Amino acid sequence: MIHYLTSMFSTPKAKNDPPRIPKGRRVYAIGDVHGCAELLMSLIEGIEEDIIRGEKEGIESQIILLGDLIDRGPDSAAVIDLVCKWREMRPVEVLFGNHEEMFLESFEDTEMLRHFLRHGGRETLISYGADAKKLSNSSVAEVQTLMNRIVPAKHRKFVESFEDMIQVGDYLFVHAGILPGVPLDKQKKRHLRWIREPFLSHCKSHGMIVVHGHTIIDEVEDTGYRIGIDTGAYSSGRLTALVLEGKKRRCLAAVTGKKGKVFVEGTRLIA
Repeated sequence: MIHYLTSMFSTPKAKNDPPRIPKGRRVYAIGDVHGCAELLMSLIEGIEEDIIRGEKEGIESQIILLGDLIDRGPDSAAVIDLVCKWREMRPVEVLFGNHEEMFLESFEDTEMLRHFLRHGGRETLISYGADAKKLSNSSVAEVQTLMNRIVPAKHRKFVESFEDMIQVGDYLFVHAGILPGVPLDKQKKRHLRWIREPFLSHCKSHGMIVVHGHTIIDEVEDTGYRIGIDTGAYSSGRLTALVLEGKKRRCLAAVTGKKGKVFVEGTRLIA
């Protein structure tokens, strides 16, 4: 059961002509999961409950994960399995995050592997069965050999299939952001997957609302030009999904409570 709250986005901006999702469609955009399988499972259950209600009204749903499914948290392998299974049930799309980029390049590039291990990759390899003590005592070359052995080929292939941007109605979904002033067909992958500035402080229209993760915030942040939804699941215990339908916006979030129990709460937002 979803518990609904009444709070708004942190900094909503009024608009004369608000952005819209095409009629009859609903989009669920999920922020950075970072190996938090229990939170993702609970959020999936909440979204499925929400989808079923929408289907009774003739609403078609679309699910977009904004990237960084892996690293930092404890269960990256389980997260990939969950998303693969969910995609068998629903039209689930996944964006490339900077952590997926590091992950894939680490199979061949030892310098990238060093970077990957320093930024949560160690936890990812442990989730695939690597021994933590042996990892600490292994050379980078040995870790790379191990990585190639323990990560299933189907997981690598799945991650390779991720997209860099998705547009739905007046919204653009990317992992990190875009380089302001550059046409979408000229955007570079490194900006879509890694950018912070000058994107975060940009205060002019991009031609559409950019929905992104990558940069952790305490609450969903709506500047009027972009909406950030990475609420730091691995550190905060909160995994957020932005729900868009017509001109309406609301949120669902899987939250770890004080006693470690995960529950799903929803925020009803004014249209």
